[in-house]
Amino acid sequence: MIGHQLLRSGTSVAANFREASRARSVPEFVSKLETCIQEADESDLWLELLRDDCGIANNELKELSSETNELISIFVTMANRSKSQ
Repeated sequence: MIGHQLLRSGTSVAANFREASRARSVPEFVSKLETCIQEADESDLWLELLRDDCGIANNELKELSSETNELISIFVTMANRSKSQ
């Protein structure tokens, strides 16, 4: 169940970023980036549940969580810079 939810939210990040790259306006671009942030945050939640509730604690999970948080930071920076233009 958790793995399925993680797959859905993780692939949603990719799909929405692809849509953002094809945005027709800055507001549409920002909106898609904000969806990426939400979906990446949900992915991080599922990773935390795998670690905390399922007892999965390995380097791969730590790396995935770290990369997820890096992507969130990148998307937030992109959205904020786009809003300020």
